[in-house]
Amino acid sequence: MKKLIAEAFGTAVLVFVGCGSVVLAGWGGAMPLGALPIALAFGLSVTAMAYGIGPVSGCHINPAVTAAVWSAGRMPTSDAIQYIIAQIIGGFIGAGILALVLSGKTGGYNIQAGGLGQNVYTNYSTLSAFLCEVIGTMIFTTAILGATHGKTGAGFATGLVIGLTLTLIHILLIPVTGTSVNPARTIAPNIYVGGQALSQLWLFIVAPMVGGVISGFLFRSGLFSSED
Repeated sequence: MKKLIAEAFGTAVLVFVGCGSVVLAGWGGAMPLGALPIALAFGLSVTAMAYGIGPVSGCHINPAVTAAVWSAGRMPTSDAIQYIIAQIIGGFIGAGILALVLSGKTGGYNIQAGGLGQNVYTNYSTLSAFLCEVIGTMIFTTAILGATHGKTGAGFATGLVIGLTLTLIHILLIPVTGTSVNPARTIAPNIYVGGQALSQLWLFIVAPMVGGVISGFLFRSGLFSSED
């Protein structure tokens, strides 16, 4: 239970801080320069939680990461399912807190009009968005699986490596999809906003999970292992 609470808490922090950087801090309307602060908000959130709850749950806070760990053979199916459920719940908590804060804005706040840091793709095709989310997630989860390897991992620097990798991916993909690479980060904001965000939600669930599973199998097959 401690692990599940930690996963829910960490995911809530990621959504609140990351999506909050878009709508509370206003960086979403400051593109392209706004991409860097948003990228850092998501990346540093993961870094903070890696050191905060990592010793408890491993700090997946992302169903795609859990899928990668599972497909790499490092986690049983029953635990993976529970982690994913906890992460999704945490995403709703984080988005709910953010919506509550926004509701106190002078003059009010319309979530459907102003957004909630949701993920959508408008300037690229569905295929381009799908590929970017799969590849972005593969890069992210490959870094995680490599950094957390027992014998050749990054040790105490693991949290920093993971956070910087997520920052890098955001800098690249924000113009395409807003960067999800994490279904739990996207599900609640997209549902709250509705409309196009809701109709496109399937892509931000399927693509990251595919990317995570592929990177996990690459490690499980030994292709991405330094061991003979």
